[in-house]
Amino acid sequence: MSIPPRKPAPVRSAQPAPKEETHRINNKIDSREVRLIDAEGNNVGVVLTRQALIMAEEAELDLVEISPDAKPPVAKILDFGKFKFQEQKKANEARKKQRVIEIKELKLRPMIDDHDYETKMKAAKRFFDEGDKVKVTLRFKGREMDHQELGHKLLARVKVDTAEIAKVEMEPRFEGRQIIMILAPKAAK
Repeated sequence: MSIPPRKPAPVRSAQPAPKEETHRINNKIDSREVRLIDAEGNNVGVVLTRQALIMAEEAELDLVEISPDAKPPVAKILDFGKFKFQEQKKANEARKKQRVIEIKELKLRPMIDDHDYETKMKAAKRFFDEGDKVKVTLRFKGREMDHQELGHKLLARVKVDTAEIAKVEMEPRFEGRQIIMILAPKAAK
């Protein structure tokens, strides 16, 4: 019995796949004419692409297609390296300003002590101030299931105590041996 020869491993290139350029520049602009904006930001009007390329070369800058979907496409004479840098800077600023809303959980019991309840409410208010949602989980153990009305009263108290700063996103509902309610912060006025 002979062993078949091994197939060679596929060759992988060391370079990652090139990202698609968002803006076409200079000779890559394929439309016959463009609506041109010069280096100072003035609207020149609709000109032939060849003429716009000549104007860009004279200014020692690039012709960049800004809005390819327009009829005719809008092109601008500018320094492409500087333009890409500004675009990257804007993207980074937008990413910094994004806020991921998290769901924080408060676990309660039906027979919670008043002091413990107040501590939980302080934590909930802090979560709302940070812009997070709060999932209130009320867990029943053993014979506490016989007194579900205590749990509903407690969740009603939570609603009332947080009414000024939060709204109920999901009304209380049973999931097994626990009641779950989700509260979201009210929008700042």
